Amino acid sequence: MEASEGVAFVGQSRAEIYAFTERVLVAQQYAAVGKKERGSVRRYLSKMTGLSLPQVARLIAKYRKSGKVEAESYRRHSFAAQYTDGDIALLAEVDRAHERLSGPATRRILERECQEFGKQDFQRLAGISVSHLYNLRRSLRYRRQAAVFELTRPTPVSIAERRKPDPRTVSVSKHGLQLISRVIL
Repeated sequence: MEASEGVAFVGQSRAEIYAFTERVLVAQQYAAVGKKERGSVRRYLSKMTGLSLPQVARLIAKYRKSGKVEAESYRRHSFAAQYTDGDIALLAEVDRAHERLSGPATRRILERECQEFGKQDFQRLAGISVSHLYNLRRSLRYRRQAAVFELTRPTPVSIAERRKPDPRTVSVSKHGLQLISRVIL
């Protein structure tokens, strides 16, 4: 190990490094050797794989615990969906009918639909929080169902109308003072 200080070895992939580490630990009978030999194996693995000593120690801990050195698959934590596609469609329908009111007003409508009018379709939506209502409105499923397209309305005032100025108009200066222009005869 001391003679190869200038030489560095690095594994190509994580799977290759883990497999090499496991082979070395099995071949050297890591669990049965003394403390001095374990340190040598650790340094050897660090040198050959390019991993730091703490990283090698974690791999060895995996090996001692399970007898294998394998990468753990990553599983992102996700919460169970509380509101179904039908609930989102119902929310979109209510928003279209009421022209998309504010969150608290919409929540109250959903609550009343369930409690006062006895509509069981609104059972889950009756207890929704206002913040989660806005989260549902931002979801892709909601936006696809609630899309309302309106034609562009024409402007009632023509923008580039040319006409002679009226001298009797009142204008306001930038200081808020009213200036009245007078007609000189």
